Amino acid sequence: MKYYVVKYTGPFGFIKPWTAVRDSETFSQQFLTPSIVAGIERKLFPELLSSPFALHKIKRHRLAYIQMSAQQEQIQPKGWNSKRINKKQAAIRDYSILTRSILLNPTLQLAFKTRQDAEIAFQQHICLARNEDVLLPTEIINTTEEDFDKNEELFPGYELIFEKNEASFLVGYNRFDEGRPMYGWLKVLGTPVKSF
Repeated sequence: MKYYVVKYTGPFGFIKPWTAVRDSETFSQQFLTPSIVAGIERKLFPELLSSPFALHKIKRHRLAYIQMSAQQEQIQPKGWNSKRINKKQAAIRDYSILTRSILLNPTLQLAFKTRQDAEIAFQQHICLARNEDVLLPTEIINTTEEDFDKNEELFPGYELIFEKNEASFLVGYNRFDEGRPMYGWLKVLGTPVKSF
């Protein structure tokens, strides 16, 4: 099968971890879940916004980066606690600090089945999960599915294969598909963490 791969790059990329404070269990900040890829697809092809959840145009993807930079974030929980302050009862929300990471110099490659879809995608920017981290297209690569699976020089990176089997693990709950669990297994090609 022939693929048309659009390569996107940028200085930063952030993937919000679905496990929040427990991200050490899945390291979900270094791969794209089905709902993230579906969101990118719908940004590139807005005519798909009203279609049922599925991937229609993006056939495969690959994500690589130079390193992850740990950032601290201050959060407040949704709930309120009751506390006595100066002899009066008060409702307060405590603060917590989370450490989350951003990808430095990420490269995302999206594989399309048709040249027309690749050219439409090539005219637009994308974001992984946060609007301020823009990735811009740099090239379209004509290749085959076999080359995309084996060429470590051209297509290194992490790819979550969206299927459930004995190697799969839970990667989140899909808000586009009635909160159903999402599963996948991680395919690693070449060196996903690039050198400078």
